[in-house]
Amino acid sequence: MVGLVIVSHSYSLAQGVLELTRQMATPGVKIAAAGGLDDPDHSLGTDPFLVQRAIEAVDDPDGVLVLMDLGSAILSAEMALDFVTEETRQRVLLCEAPLVEGALAAAVQAGLGSSLAVTAAEARSALLPKATHLGVHAAEPAALPPVSATDRPIQRRLIVRNRLGLHARPAALFVQTVGRFASSVTVRNLTRHGPAVNARSINLVATQAIRQGDEIELNASGADAEAALAALQQLADAGFGDGIAPLNGELAAPASAAVRALEPAPDVGVVTEPGLADQDEPQGWLQGVAASPGIAIGPARRFEPTVAAVTRKVVANPAAEWQRLQAAMQAVRQQIKTTHGLLLQQGARAEAAIFDAHLLFLDDPALLDPAHEGIFNQASNAEAAWQDSIEATAAAYDALDDPYLKARAADVRDVGRQVLFALTGERAAFCLDTPAIVVADDLAPSDTANLDRSKVLALCTARGGPTSHSAILARTLGIPAVVGLGARVLALPTNASLVVDGDSGAVLVNPDASEAATWEARRAAWLAARQQAAAASQQGAVTTDGVHVEVVANIGSVADARRAIEAGAEGVGLLRTEFLYLNRDTAPTEADQEEIYRAIFDIMGQRPVVARTLDVGGDKELPYVNLGHEDNPFLGARAIRLYQERPDLIEPQLRALLRAAVGHRVRIMFPMVATADEVAMLRSQLERVQRELAGAGVPAPVDLQIGIMVEIPSAAVMADQLAPTVDFFSIGTNDLTQYTLAAERGNPRVAYLADALHPAVLRLIAQVIKAAHACGRWVGVCGELAGDLTAIPILLGLGLDEFSMSPASIPAAKQRLRALNRRAATALAQSVLMLDSAQAVRAAVRAAEAERAGA
Repeated sequence: MVGLVIVSHSYSLAQGVLELTRQMATPGVKIAAAGGLDDPDHSLGTDPFLVQRAIEAVDDPDGVLVLMDLGSAILSAEMALDFVTEETRQRVLLCEAPLVEGALAAAVQAGLGSSLAVTAAEARSALLPKATHLGVHAAEPAALPPVSATDRPIQRRLIVRNRLGLHARPAALFVQTVGRFASSVTVRNLTRHGPAVNARSINLVATQAIRQGDEIELNASGADAEAALAALQQLADAGFGDGIAPLNGELAAPASAAVRALEPAPDVGVVTEPGLADQDEPQGWLQGVAASPGIAIGPARRFEPTVAAVTRKVVANPAAEWQRLQAAMQAVRQQIKTTHGLLLQQGARAEAAIFDAHLLFLDDPALLDPAHEGIFNQASNAEAAWQDSIEATAAAYDALDDPYLKARAADVRDVGRQVLFALTGERAAFCLDTPAIVVADDLAPSDTANLDRSKVLALCTARGGPTSHSAILARTLGIPAVVGLGARVLALPTNASLVVDGDSGAVLVNPDASEAATWEARRAAWLAARQQAAAASQQGAVTTDGVHVEVVANIGSVADARRAIEAGAEGVGLLRTEFLYLNRDTAPTEADQEEIYRAIFDIMGQRPVVARTLDVGGDKELPYVNLGHEDNPFLGARAIRLYQERPDLIEPQLRALLRAAVGHRVRIMFPMVATADEVAMLRSQLERVQRELAGAGVPAPVDLQIGIMVEIPSAAVMADQLAPTVDFFSIGTNDLTQYTLAAERGNPRVAYLADALHPAVLRLIAQVIKAAHACGRWVGVCGELAGDLTAIPILLGLGLDEFSMSPASIPAAKQRLRALNRRAATALAQSVLMLDSAQAVRAAVRAAEAERAGA
């Protein structure tokens, strides 16, 4: 992967650009800065030796791109080439691209695995006066590398099995996967006789209208073509992130609750009504499609999307226009990243993925190439060229007969509109001075995400379906919404009184006094129920026979810790510490780790926190740890099996955890334990670190609880031997299930087996709990099973002490536990252990629920 070097007269400027660029770059892109002089009395200037060291730090067989500000920065960079080896010098390119914009563009392109020439071409698209000094002319934007005549194309055909085919988010995953490889890849829909298109273009991929059951043909040329096609095959086998669904004639495999929750609902076609000129003001009930639950009552406010005014001009300096367009796109990119980050902070990972697709639009050659041609070949101004490109792409979506793909035209226009605003300096603002129900033809994702939740009571749109991105975001934001109401809703006057029932998809216009009173009562009851659930989430989970059960959270960030407290978590049952190690080029320092751990522990106060040590390998890889190739990494060198090989990974983490744990109830848990010898090794490692800290006079707890994950069947079978060596067990049901049933997590071909309610898994859980309790140890479950409402009565009946789950699952889990009787749950649990399938277990739980309700 191409390395980047930033050279500036100012140390502060170089570091600032470095920080900004790292935020834009994908993991694996090596970036170094060489700014200022190593002289406190003369801090401004450039030092060729600093540049030399920076080049050597990021040197890569793919090349090194050096970006500079003017003057001596260029001279120092040229001089630095005299100090590096001839081999390194041959792959270094000094680029006249602008320092800030060029670095950002180059980082994105390098992250796609592009060549040095392609990465430089993308950086040069901003065009700076440095071109004169270095004698390099401005180049066209980066494109796919040409396929060498010596490259032998390889081909693979796939059947698309996820239910909605390659709609926006699967298409984004498809393009991102292609972007990890240098080879040229094309995709063609054989079933629909489509043309072969650039697989790096999300729009060209999506407009292929690839549906479930379609056969697609992949062609790849390049050094890593085999690896690229293998990665795409693996992605297809996993259903492109959606999971797979049965084709005609196949029986459906039972999906887990988590998979079912992620599946989008089928879209509902909406018949557009005649123009508004023929519409009278509607009265009574309007029927649409339920998109987000809840009841809202209030005045209507019409949302009119602001459209940037585009004036067409013939320009004399196309390069300057291209630079303007690039700058506008970068500004929008940052806005989208901000929205994406806010959704992630709310735990809305699936919804944030909508904006991953929007980011890909901004790098899509299907949009960039026509805009570039319009500017450079037709002398169009940036606004006109970009608008033409956007409309052409959106029209391609509009022409499709698949309603889900047709809806993606709104996403393309949404991104295009934001760039036009950035170009013209106008603002897309919609403000409410008082709470109201927003009525619109449709809402773009960015419009929905930026709504003021304190003022928007509900959303009503003429178009759209429950799988439109605005509907998904409305559900995430907790805003009642009805879509697909038809053009009549747009004839509503401002301040018309509305009742919105997001559960049934109905809207009542101008209710009379009696109707208004009825719906006010229903809304009050809905709000009260929601408030009671929120209030109850902070209360303990006590069964009807007085047994208190600890309900805690699985977290992986500081933001998750805050959400856990808000959801009513009584502590943390699983702190996934690997979040600090992922998505970065180097391991986090001990100081960095201590700071983050301390922040999490401070948020949790005196609530217990179980911190799991680094668990990588299998499905989690680190770019700076060479794990080597393994045919089955889930059964290979992962988690604690790396600790002896790489003490530089585990020992700084243990020191950071111990230093941050002072004054808190921290427990340390080790993953992937298979034998008693491993427990002895881990305890020895921890005790050595504790002695080192004590010898250095560093405060650290010496009596904290030590536990292990029970996720390997051998640990479950030998639980009676392991229990005396630890303070607690935490059962990782996700891995325990895959190892017990030999059904790899994420493999759709064996998904029907990977059900943690299989009696084989439940018997192991029962065995672990019995062995632990016999030795006076406590047991938790931190796998997905802990938050499964069907599994909760069984786990309670087996004697589980702690339920650890995602923060969002906590209120419902507590409510479920409060309705259960421990004695009745015990009888149920013992009975299901004798069954022969997960389906039979689920049926037994349903029957017990029905019997309890009838009583």
